[in-house]
Amino acid sequence: MKKFKLSSIFTLVMVMMLTVVLAACGSDSKEAEGGAETNAAAGSNGTAEQAQQSEVTIAHKLGETTLETNPEKIVVFDMGILDSLDKLGIEVTGVPQANLPSYLEKYKDSKYENVGSLKEPDFEKIAEISPDLIIISGRQSDSYEELSKIGKTIYLGVDTTRYMDSYKENMQVLGQIFNKTDEINTEIAKVEDEIKALNEKVTASGKNALIILANEGKISAYGTGSRFGIIHDVFGFTPVDEAIEVSTHGQSVSFEYIVEKDPDYLFVVDRGVVVSSDEKAASSAKDLVENSLVKNTKAYKEGNIVYLDANYWYLSGGGLTSVSGMVSEVSAAFEE
Repeated sequence: MKKFKLSSIFTLVMVMMLTVVLAACGSDSKEAEGGAETNAAAGSNGTAEQAQQSEVTIAHKLGETTLETNPEKIVVFDMGILDSLDKLGIEVTGVPQANLPSYLEKYKDSKYENVGSLKEPDFEKIAEISPDLIIISGRQSDSYEELSKIGKTIYLGVDTTRYMDSYKENMQVLGQIFNKTDEINTEIAKVEDEIKALNEKVTASGKNALIILANEGKISAYGTGSRFGIIHDVFGFTPVDEAIEVSTHGQSVSFEYIVEKDPDYLFVVDRGVVVSSDEKAASSAKDLVENSLVKNTKAYKEGNIVYLDANYWYLSGGGLTSVSGMVSEVSAAFEE
């Protein structure tokens, strides 16, 4: 009897030990599976984070720059690009605060760093910001190398000899950097439709035009391929003079020249409005242009002297807001 009881007890103990071992193995297996799930989740999250921090390489006029997408600290010198970032709701850190377009005057606020002037960047201030991205255009070209030592720098100026293609390329670059491609495509499609409608009407009319810049009592003319040449090259107005010299400051002309060419439309960009602190100088373009000589032209007699918004045309060309505004402005003048 005693012998049977010892044997039974031994068997019972063995069964209990085996049960404990199997339970432990099952627990280890679940922990291993749980660990694998945790690692998989971590890997998935890691990939998502990497996607958000992915890099893009931008080829531009002055070189090739690789930077992370969605940079946070941005310094912008080109007003057309500032215009576009503002339209897209992208905050910037620093801008040259002198001579900002009137519709971008909010960037004069102290919350934004003043990084110098368009022609003279404040390198010390920019270095203090330690920007993730610096965007420049023509006026800052000579400073590209020095700015590139401070932060990732790209050139996004508009090539006026191929205005719309250059404009669209610049906007697509912004789309890549800030993951705003869909928004960019929507804006581009809208302005292209507006341009098509304008061009069809202008081309059908056969009207010609002359573009002048009024500046401190002097005038200069701009033709195809110039900074204001979009009026001819894209909108469809026939140049009244095919031989106008293409230069940044335009070709110096006289009022006798305007009378001789006798344009159907005379488009005027008044530089004084946006660069002069003297109210009298800033409002003198009409008095300057509409003199006794010019009053003999078709443009004057038919009410087709058009004073363009210098904020768009002189300061911030090539922006999402400015280009649309330029099209709307000329369309309205042509339909009057």
